[in-house]
Amino acid sequence: MKNHVREYRTDADMSQADLAAAVDVSRQTINSIERERYDPSLELALKLADHFDCLVEDLFELDDTD
Repeated sequence: MKNHVREYRTDADMSQADLAAAVDVSRQTINSIERERYDPSLELALKLADHFDCLVEDLFELDDTD
């Protein structure tokens, strides 16, 4: 799954640690999501979308190669 979490985070001038604290996960979890090594749970995806005031579909998209 491709994602745009890093772009949203940097546009908001937030560190990975800041975003992690805002959605109650570890900085390593945010790092893994941004590096596309980990797909978040639905609950976490919804928390991220809520935090950035956008749709889940704005943050995440299916990778056609999967």
